[in-house]
Amino acid sequence: MASSNSDIWSAEKYKTAASFVPALTTTVVKYLDVQPHDHILDIGCGDGTLTTQLAKTASSGRILGLDASQSFIASAQKQHTTDACSFKLQDCTQLDACSDVDGSWDKVFSNAALHWILRKPDTRVDVFRNAHKALKSGGRLVFEMGGAGNVAEVQAACTAASLHCGLSISEAREANPWFFPSVKWMEQTLADVGFSVEICELEYRPTKLNPDTPSGEGGLIGWLKLLAAPYITAVPESKREAYLQEVCDVLDPIMTHEEDGTKWMGYTRLRAVARKP
Repeated sequence: MASSNSDIWSAEKYKTAASFVPALTTTVVKYLDVQPHDHILDIGCGDGTLTTQLAKTASSGRILGLDASQSFIASAQKQHTTDACSFKLQDCTQLDACSDVDGSWDKVFSNAALHWILRKPDTRVDVFRNAHKALKSGGRLVFEMGGAGNVAEVQAACTAASLHCGLSISEAREANPWFFPSVKWMEQTLADVGFSVEICELEYRPTKLNPDTPSGEGGLIGWLKLLAAPYITAVPESKREAYLQEVCDVLDPIMTHEEDGTKWMGYTRLRAVARKP
């Protein structure tokens, strides 16, 4: 994930609120096409669950996972480190500060992290420029992230509730923690930094949320408290409970399937494969 002054992440909270994210990777992993000898740099690796799965296929290669969350990296190092799979704390908006970005990698990979990492406009293009720098000639960048229209219902509900809590429209927009680009933006940016774009696509993929839990860390409220936390912390502390209630009240009837009570969120995924000539 991107760096933050407050590390909201933990492997356990992420598993409770959003374990479906690393599980829904069939297409992007197929595009990555991991080979036994591959050296792969995983940007925004989280707690390392998917990274270690890739490492089982790249059995004679090397995989390094980078993430800005100290909690995530500590979990990954404790649970998933092997001779061929390691993890390092790194702000992925500043990949040029990482000594491992050295032109030695066969593939650079990222899943469900770049929409956080690209949030700040002033470091956005540098992330791709540094991914290009990390690769060997002929190497590939393969990733999946939120694309244009991703969780649009959440963004609208959170923005409206922010206004009701006294924030200005500019403050509400600034609280949005994500960047969800279009295919056109992504193709142009990748080309501008020197990549040859092979695939760039959007998929609308409604996704079932994890069940509610007594602790409030699952279901819709758990998803909001973890993944939309910057929206919540932007409003005055005295209004946060009411804020969350309003967002849930707005979203619940939109997301709930009447036949079984499950809740589905409007995920739109952007996937790309780009080669360094």
